[in-house]
Amino acid sequence: MTDAVKINCGNTKMVAHRGLSGLECENTLAAFIAAGNRDYFGIETDVHVTADGGLVVIHDDSTGRVSQTDLPVEGSRFDELRALTLNARDGRPRIDLRIPTLEEYLDVCRRYGKISVLEIKNAFGRTDLERVAEAVKREYSVEGLIFISFCYENLVILRELLPNAKLQFLCGEKVDDALADKLLAHGLDLDIHHSCLDRAAIELLHSRGIAVNCWTVDDPARAEELAGWGVDFITSNILH
Repeated sequence: MTDAVKINCGNTKMVAHRGLSGLECENTLAAFIAAGNRDYFGIETDVHVTADGGLVVIHDDSTGRVSQTDLPVEGSRFDELRALTLNARDGRPRIDLRIPTLEEYLDVCRRYGKISVLEIKNAFGRTDLERVAEAVKREYSVEGLIFISFCYENLVILRELLPNAKLQFLCGEKVDDALADKLLAHGLDLDIHHSCLDRAAIELLHSRGIAVNCWTVDDPARAEELAGWGVDFITSNILH
């Protein structure tokens, strides 16, 4: 696989899931730069806090799936995690792939003019969310970033810290008025599994002023269907 299939997206914006993870190893600078060199609107990634307070970019709670060494991310020091060599997509260690810092990811988004879509993994304490907010202000911009999280309380705290930030609640729930009310209580948009969406669901959310992102769509036909229904964002590993 060398590149993504092109589709008619209309006004729908495409987001590269964990970077261009259908081409490069997920959540690495290589994946972020690959997405930066293409016409994606945004680049999504995941941030964890290390045992000594570092902010690192990795999806899982441990490193075993992406490295030959299995360490708990939140139970390890930054230098221990940084020393690991990550695997290429074929599973073999690739010496140039390391776990990036949040700042390095934000730098790629800034340099390549991409919107950062930043998932706050797990439940963060207020102090750690403050540190993430300060890193975003310092290295990127609050206005150019979308925070996403499965943890509703993360988003509630971020709304207090950053009143004008764009926030999306991650879920796989049924779309109904109860979900819309939950989102509107703190000015949240939605990032939902694409299987939960149909035209009526998108119309309901839009009628309440809620923008809709969906994950993770790799089938071009499904992506075109969602775009035709007016979904605002599609998050994809790669369309193929």
